[in-house]
Amino acid sequence: MDIRDRILELMKAKGPVIPSNIAKEINSNILMSSALLSELSSKGKVKISSLKVGGTPLYYLPGQEPSLQNFSNNLHEKERKAFDLLKEKKILRDNNLEPVVRVALREIKDFAVPLHVTHNNGTEIFWKWYLLGKDETESLAKELLLGKESKKEEPKKEIIEKDVSKELKREEIKKEIIQKDFKREETRKEPRKAEEVKKEAKQEKSVFFDEIRSYFSKNKISIKNTEIIRKNAEIDFIIEVPSGIGVLEYYCKAKSKTKVSDADLSGAYVHGQLKKLPILFLMDGELTKKAKEMLQNEFKSISVNKI
Repeated sequence: MDIRDRILELMKAKGPVIPSNIAKEINSNILMSSALLSELSSKGKVKISSLKVGGTPLYYLPGQEPSLQNFSNNLHEKERKAFDLLKEKKILRDNNLEPVVRVALREIKDFAVPLHVTHNNGTEIFWKWYLLGKDETESLAKELLLGKESKKEEPKKEIIEKDVSKELKREEIKKEIIQKDFKREETRKEPRKAEEVKKEAKQEKSVFFDEIRSYFSKNKISIKNTEIIRKNAEIDFIIEVPSGIGVLEYYCKAKSKTKVSDADLSGAYVHGQLKKLPILFLMDGELTKKAKEMLQNEFKSISVNKI
């Protein structure tokens, strides 16, 4: 029997596997097993999960998707909560969810399927349990949109499954359109001198970032990576922080905001968990009452400092 056929037979018997499982069975090494599984995947005979076991994705045969649930204990804490919630409810409406759940759902791609729902001349993102059938999906989505009593009276709504990346890209395009409309509205106002506009733009771009750099410099913190999320308002960093046991790598979220909410902390917490790094949250405003409560209870691992 060809070694590839043998691997497929083993997977039929065992279900989802990682390369080390196959290496033991075929008396080979992990590198060779990984190469063979990748080859089978490129031919469409094997699927690869987003979920990872010890940093390695699972390889499984088409039709073995239900067995992926057996490995859900490998999800991060927040991802596992989103997994349990979606499994229980079967359909979730993105707009009704807490930010931490919305972020987690976008990470558990094996179990959460995004839906593009058209309703009342608008569109929304819903999430469905990956094993849910089409008819039940439409029924539950309609209940969330219309309520049980009006379900029979309303015409069938269009529900189309979409890739998360495409949905997020569409949202970014909408955001760009809104920004362009705003800019067009601004041009109707009294024009300013080119020098004034250029000077203002330069100040807007640099002032918050300069404050953060000054804070890092005073605390002997070095920057490994920078991502500007919103100009002069929100920046993500990967930083190196000196400590008594050596240099530690941190994920840092910096926000320029008068009131920092629990949602702001939730988003930072999830990103830190996904990067498997401790979290430093920098702000120039104040925490809301709820944010302070969550910091003392659920988000004790976040270090919050004011600049």
